[in-house]
Parts: sequence; C-alpha cells; structure tokens
Amino acid sequence: MIPLTAAEVAELAGGRVHAPSTAQDPPISTGGPVVIDSRAAAPGSLFVALPGERVDGADYAAAAVAGGASVVLAEREVDLPAGAALVVVDDAVAALGRLAAGVLDRLRRDGSGPLVVGVTGSQGKTTTKDLLAQVLPGPLVAPRGSFNNEIGAPLTVLRADAGTRSLVVEMGARGIGHIAHLCRIARPDVGVELVVGAAHAGEFGSLEATAQAKGELVEALPADGLAVLNADDDRVAAMAPRTTARVLTFGRGPHADVRAVDVVLDDHARPGFRLEHAGASASVQLRLHGEHQVTNALAAAAVALGTGGSVGDVAAALSAADPASPGRMQVVERADGVTVVHDAYNANPDSVRAALKALVGMAGGRRTWAVLGEMLELGAASRDEHDLVGRTVVRLDVDQLLVVGAGARPVYTGAVMEGSWGEEAAFADDVDAALEFLTPRLRPGDVVLVKSSNGAGLSRLAETLISAEASQT
Repeated sequence: MIPLTAAEVAELAGGRVHAPSTAQDPPISTGGPVVIDSRAAAPGSLFVALPGERVDGADYAAAAVAGGASVVLAEREVDLPAGAALVVVDDAVAALGRLAAGVLDRLRRDGSGPLVVGVTGSQGKTTTKDLLAQVLPGPLVAPRGSFNNEIGAPLTVLRADAGTRSLVVEMGARGIGHIAHLCRIARPDVGVELVVGAAHAGEFGSLEATAQAKGELVEALPADGLAVLNADDDRVAAMAPRTTARVLTFGRGPHADVRAVDVVLDDHARPGFRLEHAGASASVQLRLHGEHQVTNALAAAAVALGTGGSVGDVAAALSAADPASPGRMQVVERADGVTVVHDAYNANPDSVRAALKALVGMAGGRRTWAVLGEMLELGAASRDEHDLVGRTVVRLDVDQLLVVGAGARPVYTGAVMEGSWGEEAAFADDVDAALEFLTPRLRPGDVVLVKSSNGAGLSRLAETLISAEASQT
C-alpha cells in the first residue's frame, strides 16, 4: 500500500484516530501490506480487525502489532503497545472499501495510476485473472487466490502503489447490487464478462437475474472505458447496450472481434488455436488443460488487444502463461504413473461437464476416474443438475465414477439410471471413505479427476492423492 499516516487512514476510511500522538511526536504511518490475519502482519503493515461469528479480529490487534503492524483499524477501542496507532470505525468492512477507493483516487490524482480491469462471470474468473497477470504490462497486481468479494476486492486494490501499471480485480456476486458495490471501490477502466451460468442459481433464482447482476460491471464503466464481452454467450452479448464504453467481443463464432479458430487439443488436452483480430493472426498453444480454457484465454487476449497490445505479442504471452492457481485443472503426475487432476476449488454444472470432457481428452485411452463431490448453491435445481452430471459421466464413457458425500448422491443415481452399474460407479460417505476405496484400486496410467465445490471438502482428497514426489506437468 502507499504510505499513509494514521490520520490519513482515518480520513479515507471514515474513522477517527484513538488517543492520537502528541504534537511533538512523529506521526505513526503505514506503508506495508494491508492484512486481515494478525499472523500475516509485517513491518509497517495495516491490520484490519474484522469481526466474525466466532472470533473478533480486535482481540488479535496486539499480536498484529507484535508482528510489525503500525496501524490497526478496528470497530472498538483496544489497548495497543507503544508505537502503534488505532483507527476506530463503525463498520470495518465498509471502512476497508472506503480506504481502497480513497487510495485508488490518490493513485489516479495526477491522471496516471494503474489500468483497472474488473473480471466477472459464473466460471473462469480466477483462470482469466491468472492469464491477465501474465499478458498485461507490469508491474501488475492481481488477486491472490479467489479474492472477489467486499473484503478480497479492496485488499487487492490496496496492494497497488505508485509503480503499478495494471490492476486486475476479480468480482463475484451473491445478489443484485454486489458487483455495483465493488465497482464503486475499484472503479474499473475495463470490464470482462465471461459467462452467465447456473453456478449461483440458488442465490439469484434464475439465469436472467444472474445476468442482471453480472452486467453491473459494464454499467459502471466510464464512457472511455472498454467492455470485453463473450460473443458465444447470448446473455453476455446482450449486455452491450447496458454500457457507454467501447465494446470488444471475443469468442469462436464468426462475428467475434477477437476469435479463436482451428482449435486442436494435444495429447494432454491442452488447446492450440489461431488467434485472430483486426486482420492479424498468430498461433497460440496453451499450457492449460481443457478446451474450455480457450474462452478464458480469449478474454485475456481481448483485454490486452483492446488496450494496445499486438496479436503477435499477446499470442506469445498466452503460450508462455503457466497455471497459477492450485485446485483449478491442476494436473500432477505421480511418481507411480497415476495422473491426478485437482479441480476441487469450485464446481458448477457447466464447469463439471467441461472438466469431464478434458479428463477424457487427456487420458488418451488410459483408464479414467471421475471423483465427484457436491456442487453447491444450485438451489431448487440441485438434484436434477447432479443427476444430469452422473448421466454425462456415462455418456462420455468415463471408466470409473466415485461420488463423495450425501449432497452429491444424485450423481451416483443418475449414472446408475443411465446404465452404469457394479464397480463402474461407487458412492462414499466422505473423503476418508473415498480414499479408502481409491487407494488400493488405482494403478499406473490411471487419470483421476477430483471435482467439487470448495465447501464439499474434496480438496483434501486431491491433495492426499498427490504424492510428495509428484511433479507438475
């Protein structure tokens, strides 16, 4: 974060400095990272003490100061060691957002500041931001992990400083108005709309409501901004009239401004294609697994091309981009020849189908395992969507299915009803039972996809399957 005195933090955050230093004392300032975990405190950091259901961050303020924090932002007065300042606010989350917006205003005060790119969509946000981080000019700040809410987005913004050229902000939503709120904090110059899917049907109620919420990003763009829209998704393409910004579309169809043509998968299901834009073209060979990654790559390419990049440079950057976030089509080959595909950070019906297709593609005739857990936040459609996934496993000719957890049981039922029986389909109550079932049955050459929503807990299963001797492919 840029250097700020405690008084400046209070001004931007809408709080007050408690027990300020006397006039002759030098002002206490912060210029280190902004943290919400006292264990992550470093010299000069700002510790934001968030209240929680079980713990109150203010109880750890002294520990954060011991770790180097010089300023603490909290909702109540707490005693701090000498040499640290306390800023008291009414609402720590709202204050964090105001602080981020204020810091970004300062960075833009002289007409410079970073190019801010907002990314939203029902799937692909994290992979797209990882690609943007390797395609856009730096120094660049992008979210760590999946920081995409009213806490994660401002924390990302606050990592920017005077040298930052590009700032990528991932924007998630649980309802109408959420993305609009994040846009008031980050004020993006570029808005990327990926896909409107069923990932949050239980929260939004319908795809139309999801599209309404996601479109708040392009509505917030300035007239001289850039809206990057997926031409292959009708609901995304229909957002064009909702923005006054310039529109640049991407997709595989003939009417997209930025296109992928001649898509071919290699032996590991990594896509290659020709990138085309404005009469120029260049070859791209992705290091990411799955044909669905073409959409994410095109989105990143459209941002880079729409902000001054050349087709040749963008194609080269995409071809050199490595997978950056674990748990998202992370492919690991164990020392014993078993390949584990760890994709258990997030799941929805569309992403599960895409992962299953990638599993079959990368197996190349080897035995395939689909280890599937629950897809969360699907609402009333949950049972039918899980059932359909089970049927899709059979239709794609996946060799073995293991369903984990009661919430995912309709996947097993759907597979059995579609024609899978005996040892081809199995059910395990939990992760431990799944590991007990899998461990003696895996053999060299097997390809194992582990896929679920993060809350289903299958990440532990995937990480256990990945041996210490494994090497990333």
